[in-house]
Amino acid sequence: MYYNEMFNGDDVREAYASLSDWVDKMPADFRQMKQAEAEALFRRIGITFAVYGEGGDPDRLIPFDMMPRVFTQAEWRRLERGIKQRAKALNAFLADVYSRGEIVRAGRIPARLVYQNAAYEKAAVGFRPPRGVYSHIIGVDLVRTGRDDFFVLEDNCRTPSGVSYMLENREIMMRMFPELFRGNRIEPVDGYPELLRRTLESVAPKKCQGRPRVVILTPGHYNSAYYEHSFLANLMGVELVEGADLFVEGEFAYIRTTEGPKRVDVIYRRVDDAFIDPLTFRRDSMLGVPGLMDVYRSGGVSICSSPGAGVADDKAIYTFVPEMVRFYLGEEPILKNVDTWTLWEDDDYRYVMDNLEELVVKEVHGSGGYGMLVGPRSSKAEIAEFRKLIEANPHNYIAQPTLSLSTCPTFVEDGIAPRHVDLRPYCLCGERIELVPGGLTRVALKEGSLVVNSSQGGGVKDTWVLSE
Repeated sequence: MYYNEMFNGDDVREAYASLSDWVDKMPADFRQMKQAEAEALFRRIGITFAVYGEGGDPDRLIPFDMMPRVFTQAEWRRLERGIKQRAKALNAFLADVYSRGEIVRAGRIPARLVYQNAAYEKAAVGFRPPRGVYSHIIGVDLVRTGRDDFFVLEDNCRTPSGVSYMLENREIMMRMFPELFRGNRIEPVDGYPELLRRTLESVAPKKCQGRPRVVILTPGHYNSAYYEHSFLANLMGVELVEGADLFVEGEFAYIRTTEGPKRVDVIYRRVDDAFIDPLTFRRDSMLGVPGLMDVYRSGGVSICSSPGAGVADDKAIYTFVPEMVRFYLGEEPILKNVDTWTLWEDDDYRYVMDNLEELVVKEVHGSGGYGMLVGPRSSKAEIAEFRKLIEANPHNYIAQPTLSLSTCPTFVEDGIAPRHVDLRPYCLCGERIELVPGGLTRVALKEGSLVVNSSQGGGVKDTWVLSE
């Protein structure tokens, strides 16, 4: 039995009361007209995501559901406290493992999982970035299984995407249904771009003179999240650059402009570690800036998030985040992890292999809904094939129980029906740790599906946090 967030038993929750009336009074033809209007707005604005290797046009229109998801102020305050606590612990972990490694020395986390991790960057060892912050934008993926039961599914400490959908979902809902916002006290999310810019400016290097110049480094227009890169640059009032637009000279990084070179102080990079600097990482990279890591390590420029931050969001490291909270903060975790089996442990391996049809198995470095098995939704042939992959490389996988994800009312062809959802709030870490009240709600539009990723057929919703 799945928890339906709209109801307490048979009664509509107060938080959803006005929306319930709104849906009941909405004629079917009006709903269809508004859905078409929303799709036209998404297409006109250019809100797409890219899926490669499946044929056809790789740029897809992300499905948008007009029924908002609602959180009360009390629910949000608890989530906010838990997310901030987690972000603080993750950054403390990164500062530790790139210096003395006290948590490893204390035996709380196996050294192999950290120092042999593909996301651990030796080039970052011994350098402490401004304010000791390594991961500046953390996307925490949350699921709900009951009225008071929230779990962290995974952390995203490198370059979490999707915030443009959070902002555009709200913009489109306000444009199409202004009466909803007049009749409900909803916390705003449109302050995110300014908050992000302020966060990035707060971690400028000591050598910065005057107001920091911030740029967003993109791999280019072929990247699946390019729309978001350009969208954020526009709203933040900063330059969107590619690697060829930047160069290093002496102790600093510069941007080429029509008025000559200008110093760059903070680079919000949306480029993977391996491509940031061909002199330090992949030599064949055409996306990065030669010599950038030397400037970064000498304090001439800040890179956000820091190279090597990805070791903190590895799915194997995820299992130890509650221990990080206890070790670094001396607190009990506010938000719980999902029970996780690590397949390099003999007992865990045997249990998982005996129960594949009941579990969710994920690649340690997988993302986007790829490289995973949802046992209860998979055929015998799919399970057998995945079993061979695990046997070939057990260290590459973790397993979790199939959670009873909560559902939210969602518009479907013949009206409204419950569909499974998750939530990704965006936590900004700089001089302060801050969140806007809301996040990206992703919804599994296929009936019975638990996979919310847009690349796997999922859609998005506006997320409301009600004011008191």
